[in-house]
Amino acid sequence: MKIATKTRYAMRVMIDLAARVDEGCVPLKDVADRQGISKKYLEQVVSPLVSSGLLNVTRGHRGGYKLTRTPSEITCADIVSATENGLELLDCLSGDITCERESFCISQDIWGGLERAMTDYLKSITLQDILDREEEDGLKLQRRILGEEA
Repeated sequence: MKIATKTRYAMRVMIDLAARVDEGCVPLKDVADRQGISKKYLEQVVSPLVSSGLLNVTRGHRGGYKLTRTPSEITCADIVSATENGLELLDCLSGDITCERESFCISQDIWGGLERAMTDYLKSITLQDILDREEEDGLKLQRRILGEEA
């Protein structure tokens, strides 16, 4: 099981924008330059984030992208769900389709448990949590570089 490249890039874009939440609209070109990803590809990456209501886009001079909520209100689950079209691991777990084996499927509980654990984990991490962790890790690294005790 792999997370799609677009989902990984979407996470990077959202973290980048969360770190610049006070700047207002951030041009996608600036994000692309910082992240080392082509602007053209990032346009595809941000599309589902806009459609799902996680990002606002403003066109024109001084335009760009910004979060629709604070970093503490956007979870990793929100981002993955927007880019992966939901968090369901299997169609039979979504409840949208019926499976002829549903009443006696012995593996459904395993996949359902994995899905719940993954969803709960992704819901437990906000963009703010990531920024806070990054700041803490950066301070630890800075102390090591300077030869100070952590």
